[in-house]
Amino acid sequence: MFTREFLDTIMKAYDVRGLVDKEITPDFAFALGASFARFLEEEREPATVVIGEDMRPSSPELAEAFSAGVTSQGLDVIRIGLASTDMLYFAAGKLNLPGAMFTASHNPAEYNGIKLCLSGARPIGKESGLLTIEKFVREGVPVSLRPIGIENHREMLQDYVDHLLTLVDVSAIRKLNVVVDAGNGMAGHTAPAVFSRMNVEVTQMYYELDGTFPNHEANPIDEANLADLKEMVKKKKADIGLAFDGDADRCFLVDEKGNAVNPSLLTALIADRELQKKPGSPIIYNLISSRAVKEVVQENGGKPLRSRVGHSFIKTMMA
Repeated sequence: MFTREFLDTIMKAYDVRGLVDKEITPDFAFALGASFARFLEEEREPATVVIGEDMRPSSPELAEAFSAGVTSQGLDVIRIGLASTDMLYFAAGKLNLPGAMFTASHNPAEYNGIKLCLSGARPIGKESGLLTIEKFVREGVPVSLRPIGIENHREMLQDYVDHLLTLVDVSAIRKLNVVVDAGNGMAGHTAPAVFSRMNVEVTQMYYELDGTFPNHEANPIDEANLADLKEMVKKKKADIGLAFDGDADRCFLVDEKGNAVNPSLLTALIADRELQKKPGSPIIYNLISSRAVKEVVQENGGKPLRSRVGHSFIKTMMA
């Protein structure tokens, strides 16, 4: 039913992504869910899968079909509903369960996709399971003789916010004036829950969840998509501007003058801060970072480690 040539176009290095209705369909999502369940059995993983979804119009239907595929193999499902990708990974870590996130991240509206992980939010990429899952999709999964699994729903947003606020001490910060451009993506769901518990005044931009992206693409890598944020930061005399991508696992910064902050400079600033807290630590940065990152890490007594681009490669090195 699904040829090698077809699957090669949508099975990427560390996720699945393609055009809705033409490539990413409910039938494919069902087959992927059943194949993922079979893979999890072979890996002796827990027999429950956590599923999250973004605000794209196709995400609920695709998540439903994927869930049906998983439960058809006798595994259970926990649906956490609307989520950012890092919220899904948080849930997989907190519950120690494998997970699936329905999102096409920063891609245009006509796309959707699936990011998969093992229990504890351990990444799945081509070299760590996607090729096996692709093989199962291509060959078809035999009908399971087990009883159909059970699908439950669970709210995880507040648990996720509680966890985020343990990562940084925000109690001593001065009141900040912040502009947040959610790009009609999942930051419109998660950012209010986070900032409501911080000493910040927030100007909200494009918080309405809308997977057609009526204002601009939710892709802050393209600086053209930061134009509205830059203007608003200057208009509001804000301390900082934040721009999120569609699934809110990527954030770009604009300074108080309306200038985009180079991601390599931000990495260097964070490395400097972390090395003050934990001297001599290894700091991972990816191949597209400026040489300045390595130099700052070395100057501050850290050990620079360079990774391939992609979260699955970085997380494997972290582990």
